[in-house]
Amino acid sequence: MAGRSAKVPFRPDTGRWLIRGGTLRPVTAQHRKLVLEQARVFEAATEHVFGLFTVPTELAKWWGPHGFATPEIQVDLRVGGSLRFTMQPPEGAAFHLSGEFLEIRPPSELRFTFRWDEPVADDRETVAAVSLEPLGGRTSVTLVQGDFATEERLELHRRGWADSFERLDAVLRSRRD
Repeated sequence: MAGRSAKVPFRPDTGRWLIRGGTLRPVTAQHRKLVLEQARVFEAATEHVFGLFTVPTELAKWWGPHGFATPEIQVDLRVGGSLRFTMQPPEGAAFHLSGEFLEIRPPSELRFTFRWDEPVADDRETVAAVSLEPLGGRTSVTLVQGDFATEERLELHRRGWADSFERLDAVLRSRRD
């Protein structure tokens, strides 16, 4: 590592930074960030799964927690382009999320900002990174999103993404049957 000036970012999965001399040292709890990481393997080719993450009519079939609908999705799929989703819970008024694409590398990566248009006091804009890795006809999807302001907001997103991934899996299964 000597002579290198490369910076290695905080690793939420290990709670560690790469520091002087190339060694890892634990970070104290007060410095730990609230970051969500989820992974799932889908029984479909990476290009197909990438399309399900980027085509509005496909996104509408699986986006959001169980029972939710996504009646309107706008996607300007280019770096700097916007995204906006109208989410309709089973009961109550619709609400919106929006963001901007920061990185697009078909069919392996999407990175975008994520913010609620009608935020509650402890909401903040986060960055979501979706990585897709081919596994011989299947696709491993890893989501990393953060930093969240509170454990409650982190848990809300954890449940929402878990439900969304279940719904995405159901869409893929229905196409194989």
